[in-house]
Amino acid sequence: MLFETVSLDAAVGAILAHGVRAGGKMLRKGRVLSRDDVDFLSNENLREVTVARLGDGDIPEDQAAARIAARLSGEHIRAGAAFTGRTNLYATADGLLLVDPTRIDATNAIDESITVATLPSYTPVKTGQMLATVKIIPFAAPSSAVAQAEKILDTSAFRLAGFRPRKTALISTVLAGLKPSLLDKNRSAIEARLQSVHSALTFEKRVPHEAAPLAEAIRNVGDAGCDLILVFGASAITDRRDVIPDALERSGGAISHFGMPVDPGNLLMIGKLGDIDVVGLPGCARSPKLNGFDFVLWRLAAGLPVGRAEIAAMGVGGLLVEIPTRPQPRDEPQSGVPHAAKIAAVVLAAGTSSRMGSNKLMAELNGKPLLRHAVEAALASAAHPVIVVTGHDAERTKTALAGLHVFFVDNPEYALGLSTSLKAGVRSEERRVGKECSS
Repeated sequence: MLFETVSLDAAVGAILAHGVRAGGKMLRKGRVLSRDDVDFLSNENLREVTVARLGDGDIPEDQAAARIAARLSGEHIRAGAAFTGRTNLYATADGLLLVDPTRIDATNAIDESITVATLPSYTPVKTGQMLATVKIIPFAAPSSAVAQAEKILDTSAFRLAGFRPRKTALISTVLAGLKPSLLDKNRSAIEARLQSVHSALTFEKRVPHEAAPLAEAIRNVGDAGCDLILVFGASAITDRRDVIPDALERSGGAISHFGMPVDPGNLLMIGKLGDIDVVGLPGCARSPKLNGFDFVLWRLAAGLPVGRAEIAAMGVGGLLVEIPTRPQPRDEPQSGVPHAAKIAAVVLAAGTSSRMGSNKLMAELNGKPLLRHAVEAALASAAHPVIVVTGHDAERTKTALAGLHVFFVDNPEYALGLSTSLKAGVRSEERRVGKECSS
C-alpha cells in the first residue's frame, strides 16, 4: 500500500488518510475521494492531502476484516458488518467461549496489518455479548497475509459451547447443631448458579454427615432422572478417604480427582456415578462470588469434559479474589510485604463529542447508553469509588446513570480539554482520602 502527501488534483480516487475539517464539513479518514470532494477542498483553499493507495495484491480493510471474521464465526457466533476495517463477533447463545491462544497468536504474528483480539478462553458469555474483534490496522492488508490467516483459523481455534440444561440433585450432609437456615442459604446459592447456566435443581435430600446414609442418597438420585449430583458437606472434604469421597465409592461411583489449583475452591472433588457427574462442593460454593466451583460448573453445563487433566490446567488464572475469612498468616501480612493497591476509577463523561456531532456516550447498545455500560463495568471491578466527571449535558449524564452508586464531580472547564476532567476527578478523590485520613 502506498502512503503519501499529494496535490489535490492527484488525490481523486485515493483513500483519505487523515480526517479533514473544512467549511463546516468533516471528511473522515478512509473516505475514497471523489472529484466533488477534491473540488470542495480546493474551494476551501487546501492544496494537498495525505492519502493511501492500494497496491497490487492488497485487499481493502473492510473486505479483509470480513474474510478473517468469517473464519471465526460459526455455531452460536455471529460476525457483524465490517466498518472502518473492523468486524466484531457476537454470541448468539449463552455459553462458554473456547479459544486456542496458539492460533490467535499465530494469526497476530502473520503481518502487522492484521489483529485479532478475543475474550479469554473459558469465559462465560451471554447472548449478544461481544466475543472478539478483527481489526485491519492500515487501509488494506496483503492478500497473502489474509489467506494465511484464513488457513490458520477455524472453529477449533474459536468456538462457543452453548449451555445445556442439566437436571441437578443437591445432597447436603448435616451435623448436630447445624442450622437449617444455613442449608437453605446453600440451596439458594446453588440454585442461582444453576439458573445462570440454564440448569435447575430438581431433587434435594439432607442426610447425616456419614458415609453410609450419604452413599444410599447418591444411589437413589439415579432414580430421580438427574444427570448431575452436587454434594454439599457439613464439613469440608480434606482427604480422598473423607466422608464424601468414601460415600461416592460405596455408592458404586468413582473419584476422578480431588483438589483443584483454584483459590478459593481448593477442596473440590469431581467424580462419576455411571454417566452422572458428581461434584463434592467446597465451602466457598455458598458464596455468590466467583470461585473454583464456577470453573467446573461452566464446563459441565457446556457439555465439556471435566477430569483430572482439565482441573490440573486451571492453575493459571486460578488465583481469584482474596476473602476476609482466610486463616493466618494471610489475614495479618507481615510488615514489608506489598499490599494490593486500593484503586479508584474515574470515568470521563464531560466532553461534547464534537467530532461525532452528538453525545456519543448516550448512544445505545443493547438498550443502554454506552456510558452506563462503561460505568457498570467499573462498578463490577475491584475499583472503589467510581467517580464520574460531568460537564457538557450533565443532567442527561446523571439520568443515564440513575440508580448506580457513583460519585459525580462537575468540571466547569470541560471545554478546555480532557485533561481538565481528569484533573477534576483525581482532585476530588484526593480530597476524599484526605478527609478520611484526618477523621
